[in-house]
Amino acid sequence: MGSEQPIPFPPPEEGGANAESTATVLVAGAANLGIAVAKAVGGVISGSSAMMSEAAHSLADTVTEVLLLTALKRSEKPADDAHPLGYGRERYIWAMFASVATFVGGAVFSVTDGVHTLTHGEKLGSPWISYLVLAVAFALEGTSLLKGMRQSRGEAARHRVRTLDYLRHTPDTTVKAVVLEDSAALIGLVLAAGGLLGGQLTGSGVWDGISSLCIGLLLAWVAFVLGRANATMLIGRSMPAFMEDEVEQLLMDQPDIEGVLDLVTILQGPHDVIVAAKVDFRDAATATEIETACENAEKALHDRFPSIGRVFLDPTPGGS
Repeated sequence: MGSEQPIPFPPPEEGGANAESTATVLVAGAANLGIAVAKAVGGVISGSSAMMSEAAHSLADTVTEVLLLTALKRSEKPADDAHPLGYGRERYIWAMFASVATFVGGAVFSVTDGVHTLTHGEKLGSPWISYLVLAVAFALEGTSLLKGMRQSRGEAARHRVRTLDYLRHTPDTTVKAVVLEDSAALIGLVLAAGGLLGGQLTGSGVWDGISSLCIGLLLAWVAFVLGRANATMLIGRSMPAFMEDEVEQLLMDQPDIEGVLDLVTILQGPHDVIVAAKVDFRDAATATEIETACENAEKALHDRFPSIGRVFLDPTPGGS
């Protein structure tokens, strides 16, 4: 698992990973919406820019969950005449919108608010309501993170990989987004609490402004990581090199195939891979033998990598 390429995983069982991903996103969205309102109230009462940044953070996360839910539903549409390869990549379009929402709605607001606090100061109110809100938010965000991690551990165990490797390499960017955003949310809550405590102890709003800046930079990093992951999938990624080597070997194992002249693999989604290859068949092979070899090759590839859904083999002379 040393490759940085996304690893395609077998299709989920009926009602399995897709349904669990939806449940994970719904739990995260419901938690973030309630937290956003509570943080905004706490921020107004305390006058804390860090709390307002956290409110913007949670609101951005709520919008993100809505977009991720849209991504899951839209990508499940079956192939049709207009889209013969299906709608799998639409998942990454909406997930990309989600990363933009995190950046614009969370990072930009937090950094702007932090800079304003540092340059103009702020009048601090009672922080105790904010401490209470942060404690409740920590519990809710932690619950959402545990849900995401539980799904990730289950999927990693099912595919016999480590949880960290699953999160790094999975093409299912919706689960990655929930885990990464909830982790960032917990860190942001600690930063907000530190800003409140610093202001309470020193009477200066500088600590709160610094906290808000740190939250903004954290969100910018999350948006960058998620945006890059989704952009990579939208551009089109192949299977990792070690998997492609195995695909080529499985093709070469067919008796009537003498060479694989060109091999292309494309990930359409977390559980959908297309394989296309220029193949040099045995010169004396009959049309029937070539057809049988193609059928056997497709079955062998699908048995080894269940995510491979379509296989296109182009008979090509070895000298071409």
